Formats: sequence, C-alpha cells, structure tokens
Amino acid sequence: MSSLKVGALVKVADIGGKRLLGLSPDAWAKWVTQQDDVTVLEILGSDFQWVSRENDVLMKVHSPIYGDFLILTELQLRYTTKMPLRMRAYAALAQEKYGLPVYPVLVNILPPSDPTVVCDRFESDFLGLQARQDFHVINLWEVDAEMVFEQSLDTLLPFVPVLKDGGNEQTVRRALVQLQQNEQLVELESLLGFFASFVLETELVQQIMRWDVTVLRESPWYLEIQQEGEQRGRTEGRTEEARSLILRQLSRRIGGLPQNLRSQIQSLSLEQLESLGEALLGFL
Repeated sequence: MSSLKVGALVKVADIGGKRLLGLSPDAWAKWVTQQDDVTVLEILGSDFQWVSRENDVLMKVHSPIYGDFLILTELQLRYTTKMPLRMRAYAALAQEKYGLPVYPVLVNILPPSDPTVVCDRFESDFLGLQARQDFHVINLWEVDAEMVFEQSLDTLLPFVPVLKDGGNEQTVRRALVQLQQNEQLVELESLLGFFASFVLETELVQQIMRWDVTVLRESPWYLEIQQEGEQRGRTEGRTEEARSLILRQLSRRIGGLPQNLRSQIQSLSLEQLESLGEALLGFL
C-alpha cells in the first residue's frame, strides 16, 4: 500500500464527531429527538472558556413546535461514571453561551468494560440544595443495525458492526456498499473496518475492506482501548499482589485459612483489599 494511501487512512481514522455528524445532520437531529419536523440550522462551536472537547457536537436546530434550541451530542467510546457531571457542565455552558434550551445526548459506542450502571441524569443534594440534569442516553449496542438502513442514518454506518445484530459479514458488507455509493461517506470506510475488527476475524475484515486494517492503530479510539487494556492489566496486577500479601499475613498469624475465608478474600476489589491490608497492619 502506498504511503499516501496509508496516510489518508490514518487521517480518516482520526475523524472527529463534528465531521461525522455533519455528514447527515438533519437525519441525526430527527433520530435523537424523535421529532420529524426538526431541522438543523448550523453546527456551532462547542469550545467554551477553559473547556474544549473534541467529542462534543453542538447543533442549533429549529422546530415549529419548540422553536430554536440546541442539541448537544457527546460521543464516548465507553461510558464512565464521570459522564453525568460532564453532561451537566456542558449543557449549562452551552445554554449560557448561546442563550437557548439544550437537549443533551450521550452516545456510548461500546458497552462498559466493567459492571457499570449507565445513568441518564446527574443528581446532587448538598446542604439542602438540589441539582439535576437529565440527558438522553443512546447505547449503540442496543440499537438495531437494520434501523440504520431503513432510516438512512448514514452517520451510524461505521458503527454497524457493534450495533445489535450487526456483527456479521453480510451486514458489514452491506454497510460498506452503502458507504461507497456516496462520495461524502467513502472516508468512513476506515471507521467501519475499525469496529468490524471487534466482531470479525482480522483476515476477514482485511478481505472485506481490501486494505490493511493495521493502519487503524493510529486511531485515537484504538489508542484509548489500548490504554484501557494496559490500565486494567496494571490494576489486575496490583490486585493480585495485594491479595497474595493479605493471604500471607493471615496465614502467618492464624495458620491454615478456611476455604470460605480464602474465597471471600479472592472476591474483594483492589480498594477493599487495600483497606483490609491497612486494617491488618494496625491489628497485627
């Protein structure tokens, strides 16, 4: 593959949310709000004082019923527990800057790597003062892949492999054909290949896409997943070390440990193990 083509693929693998949603903004606005009469007036800057997010897309839209308002879309590879607070902050900043009501939308591309409840609101209660910010949550793994084709929601074509019932060769090929039929969408082939690699064998993805998917390792999403795996590996290593240390400490003090006690210690998280270790040091 020529260096020019590789460079082009790396560049499009780096595509941001604004470019992605900007390919079919009206269809996106209608889908996330479920309002067929919504039209996009313009895509606004989502850079606020001291805050700049590449994954934010802020649209000014119009509805005959609701008038002008903003749709704030936050694209996340995976949900984190920090998102409710962020959505509250971004919605408030957007409303302050543009003086319009805000409809916040959080799009989670992949399921959480750990058991985590995906929240759809921010809530706080401090010294009798309450705050709340609702936001619309879309988990792509719960979205039917067929819907993308039926509603011509081209923005979601690259994500078809990770949608519900989309992780098969036939559906991925169908998404590829649809991308190739529109010159504006051809640049999204690399993203389609990237997410196809989550559910299909690498060799099959290479055959379908007809290029080397290894260039996608330059994608910020790929790097985020890689860093996530490295962080999980470090956490698992620290957890195992803490577990072994506690078992050794207990064995030295009380001798053989009952199996039920060993099982309980094996099930503890890193934070719980560290707290238990500190307690043991003070007690022993």
